[in-house]
Amino acid sequence: MIGVVGSSNMDIVLTVEKFTNPGETQKAISLEYFPGGKGANQAVTAAKLSKEDVYFFTALGNDDFGKKLASNFDKLNIKGYIYTDLPTGRAYIEVTKDGSNRIIIYEGANGFITPEIVERKLEILKEYKYFLLQNEIPFETSLHIAKTLKSKKKVIIFDPAPAQNIEKEIFKYVDYFTPNEEEFKYLSNKFFNLNPDENLKEILRRFFNFGIKNIILKQGEKEIILYNRNSILKIPVFKIDKVIDTTAAGDVFNGALAVALEEGKNIKEAIRFASAAAGITITRKGAQSSIPTREEVEEFLKSNK
Repeated sequence: MIGVVGSSNMDIVLTVEKFTNPGETQKAISLEYFPGGKGANQAVTAAKLSKEDVYFFTALGNDDFGKKLASNFDKLNIKGYIYTDLPTGRAYIEVTKDGSNRIIIYEGANGFITPEIVERKLEILKEYKYFLLQNEIPFETSLHIAKTLKSKKKVIIFDPAPAQNIEKEIFKYVDYFTPNEEEFKYLSNKFFNLNPDENLKEILRRFFNFGIKNIILKQGEKEIILYNRNSILKIPVFKIDKVIDTTAAGDVFNGALAVALEEGKNIKEAIRFASAAAGITITRKGAQSSIPTREEVEEFLKSNK
């Protein structure tokens, strides 16, 4: 079974011709609201693709956005959310006409998820085997969860997004570390003052010395690369002709990866399954509204052998 601890946001999406430059004002093509948040996106993905229960510990505000998010969780039988008096988290997203995005996060209720609050849920969390963590809640909470649950022989999948304020202590508890190119470059520079384009082998060696078991490098439309101490595996991604919105692709990948691993797929099969789910997602608008069903992913895989 899959557990998720992380953020819930309402995504406020502005579709624009191009990214707004400093000092520039432009009119948006459209304004839309979509349920989002990296933790919520991963939890909804797991719930839609898995035959097992998904537990999602997150905090929502006592406001209209919080009630909307809770309604979506209830429909998918996702349990674990709580309410707080802080406002529901928000993400302000610019999406260009070619599907690229950039995002500003307002933490809100996500900041309520402290180590002390999580301690109250540990007995429930221990019932689950695979855990998805991200970095839109306080980092000390993710570190506490990873440390505590790893001691219980749980499998930890950590998405370092956003990459700021992450500390190296967490890596000794991480089974699958899933950065994209920019996050990998940022953290390589932060921890080692090295550039992956020039010092990849040394960077990998140092990350593995931190304790990471596997690094799954997500590179958008380029191949996905799995690194571990024993091997390098390059897995092509699916060619997507019409990209609409890449907002939730990384989250969907991680949620689908957890489902595939839980079902006993080997790592290559799991990455291919996750890549298919993410590939479908980028052909649709929004975060959770773009997440495919299990039937859609299986049909996609059949059609793209």
